Amino acid sequence: MARTAMDPERAALTKNLRQEAGRWLKQARERAGLTQAELAERVGLRYYTFVSQVESGQGRVPIETQGLWAEALGVEPGLFARTLLAWYEPELYRLLFGEPADPGVAPRRAHG
Repeated sequence: MARTAMDPERAALTKNLRQEAGRWLKQARERAGLTQAELAERVGLRYYTFVSQVESGQGRVPIETQGLWAEALGVEPGLFARTLLAWYEPELYRLLFGEPADPGVAPRRAHG
């Protein structure tokens, strides 16, 4: 089956949601007292510029590293993943949890 191009309205929404996720991640990083380079090192990235790309909404935190990011930022991993899912894949979030995604509600930091 051929993949259809995303319509401009949906593309704009996706971009906006990724930018919101990036702002939340930047705030979490700043609350954790980390620079982009320090976060990159903690999650095993070769270049800190990937953190910059994610924070600007130009990239996404890969699923396979979300646990590392959560730990580095002091956020409970399940809450971290669920929050990013709400921004990155709002329709999948709705299907899984039976409720509309509300990523505007920032998760609490983990205790510890």
